[in-house]
Amino acid sequence: MMKYIVILGDGMADEPVDELSGKTPLEVANKPAIDYLTEYGEFGMVKTVPEGIPPGSDAANLSVMGYDPKIYYTGRSPLEALSMGIPLSDTDVTLRMNLVTLSGEASYESKTMIDYSSDEITSEEAAELVKTLREHLETANLHFHAGRSYRHVMVWNNGILGHRLTPPHDILEQKISNYLPTGPSGRLLFDLMERSTTLFRDHPVNLRRKKAGLRPATSIWLWGEGKRPALPDFKEKYGLSGSVISAVDLVLGIGKCAGLEVVEVPGATGNMHSNFDGKAQAAIDQLLAKGKDFIYLHVEAPDECGHRHEVQNKVKAIEIIDQQIVLPIKEALDASGEPYSIMVLPDHPTPLRKRTHTSVPVPYLIYRNTEAQQHGICDYTEKNATLSGRFIANGHTLMDRFIRV
Repeated sequence: MMKYIVILGDGMADEPVDELSGKTPLEVANKPAIDYLTEYGEFGMVKTVPEGIPPGSDAANLSVMGYDPKIYYTGRSPLEALSMGIPLSDTDVTLRMNLVTLSGEASYESKTMIDYSSDEITSEEAAELVKTLREHLETANLHFHAGRSYRHVMVWNNGILGHRLTPPHDILEQKISNYLPTGPSGRLLFDLMERSTTLFRDHPVNLRRKKAGLRPATSIWLWGEGKRPALPDFKEKYGLSGSVISAVDLVLGIGKCAGLEVVEVPGATGNMHSNFDGKAQAAIDQLLAKGKDFIYLHVEAPDECGHRHEVQNKVKAIEIIDQQIVLPIKEALDASGEPYSIMVLPDHPTPLRKRTHTSVPVPYLIYRNTEAQQHGICDYTEKNATLSGRFIANGHTLMDRFIRV
């Protein structure tokens, strides 16, 4: 039976960059394994984020996994909450809660967003800060849950939707005054964010971080509200047993909602210091040792580099995906003698110049070892994908094309 694996480089697509002499990271990166699959596979462009939906990794990954965001998108945070094992009722509203670094002005409204990740605070340090939030801010209806690194969740029992909330990675180095919560309970959400600064100001975690030359977590930032989604079961939809491999709760949450098995990889962090080899080996084990038919392997590093304007690191992240993930997976599948299909793509672009997501189409490739045929395009880039003339307007149909349902 055919084995299927999606290798998703989050935010991998980009725009021409001055620091790269007017080329994109994909054009500069040395990626022979991906380029080989491009030359012998199907290559084109796909629009993963429908018009009218914000270009977040939530909607984009739903689309790549085969679910129309216009039907199934209910917000980012409930997917993360479900990944974390947080039980949600139909009346719960969830919000993503970043631990961020804001500038030091006395007035909260006057502060600037310095870092959406507090220098990628460790999960252990973050858990101490979230514990302090529980002790001082939790009520009968408000509950704070620690996740990974800077990514956490607030659950609001019988909560209200309809707020204007801005992702912190969209407003780096900007004054936050124009991006504070507004809507039916905007004041409540603002008060929680403002009160967190007092709780965090002299917190032992932050004192240790400052002593070590690291940015402190000076505030929580609430965004990404939503309610529990209901996705059709992936196995019922496609007839394949599968697993999801990621260091990001959002992607693991989509996988859980779709009935995929969540595979935890020790040392997988979602940044440039992740256990890339471990992710590749986990995918190989799931396909060949445990008999799974389908793997969704998500790599966050290119997206983080895009948000942080780390030009050379984004190039390096693509090269790591090529050599430490794509190559060993292809070699293991070739050695197994199994028929297999590999799809490589980003979920959305995260342009270095803009430091946030965009909704423009992204390049994709589909390689089947049973149908490999040279077609002339041998460089996986945004420009070449456009020149291929192949365009899929509805991203959620790409999975149907990949699996051929």
